[in-house]
Amino acid sequence: MRMPIEQRLGADLKAAVDALTSAKQVAVKPSGLTVPQYSTLLFLNDNPGISAAALARLCAVTPQTMTTILQNLESAGLIVRTPHPWHRNMLETRLTDAGQAAFDEADARAVAVEQALAAEFSQDEAKTLRSLLARAVKALSA
Repeated sequence: MRMPIEQRLGADLKAAVDALTSAKQVAVKPSGLTVPQYSTLLFLNDNPGISAAALARLCAVTPQTMTTILQNLESAGLIVRTPHPWHRNMLETRLTDAGQAAFDEADARAVAVEQALAAEFSQDEAKTLRSLLARAVKALSA
């Protein structure tokens, strides 16, 4: 059975995600970051020393993609990776001073995007939207 595009909720969800990603890309670009790099620094900022595998899970990317992101961030001097004191095969990842500065600049701009989005909804609408999106995630994860 064929379903017209205008009846597909997935098309609306994708359009919203694409618009958010585009807005954030414009926001973080002056900091020299991509959205995946910004997301990585966001989680590193809150979880210093986190492993690449844990970062990949948090950022919803494959371990291979995270390896590439981390290599690029390390080459740019934005992160440092050092051996874990107890687990020799694990590298701890931390922001450098330059990485913290780039993150802080990018995050201020990304927060402005989030605030502009939130301003489009009343508190009740935002709560309803979050609830509906959670239901969508649950339905698609089943």
